[in-house]
Amino acid sequence: MSGEIIDILAGIPLFQQLDPRHLEEIAAGTRVVELARGEILFHKGDRPTGFHCVLEGQIKLAMLSEDGAEKVLELLGPGRTFGEAVMFLDRPYPAYAQALRASRLLHVGRCAVLRHIEDDPAFARALLSGLAQRLHHLVREVEDLTLHSATQRVIGYLLGDEPDGGRHSVRLPASKAVVASRLNLTPETFSRVLHELGARGLVTVEGRTVHLRDVEGLRRLGHC
Repeated sequence: MSGEIIDILAGIPLFQQLDPRHLEEIAAGTRVVELARGEILFHKGDRPTGFHCVLEGQIKLAMLSEDGAEKVLELLGPGRTFGEAVMFLDRPYPAYAQALRASRLLHVGRCAVLRHIEDDPAFARALLSGLAQRLHHLVREVEDLTLHSATQRVIGYLLGDEPDGGRHSVRLPASKAVVASRLNLTPETFSRVLHELGARGLVTVEGRTVHLRDVEGLRRLGHC
């Protein structure tokens, strides 16, 4: 298993610059975690012992409001890492993590990471770069949620980061209710916006797949 973990670590951008000896040391503090669909990885308030990288499946980060309503913070697929910032702060998790489908992850131990931060400046810079990108993404998200209408949020989600409008269809990674919560919308509002976009001839919806019929029209409407 250690050889498999080393091979997996070598394919993760964060660890690609490490030499084999350092990879072996990180692997010694790393383990594979397998979750069934619906299984909780950690609860809000648990203490972190490292961070995670998704290998297969999908993980939902979410929290519950005082009235029990769920707010989805992030949906994470293969290649995504999470929990680094909380690990460094050594504070309890502010949210819980749940597998939306059968998932396989790596848990990279905190001690091994901290040791290599002290020994390898390049590794430290790679971690900082990843955290900075996450922060930039969160700032953009806060802007989207506070300044953009429901229609603009849905269109932005459908178009993603394709500046040239290269996407032709979007497969929703989870139920419409989960995606709606991710966009800070009610499921009813999310469905209404999709229906309105369909009535305009901009999209068609087949189950969880949204076909983008008029990307330029979506972009124009999204900038209104």
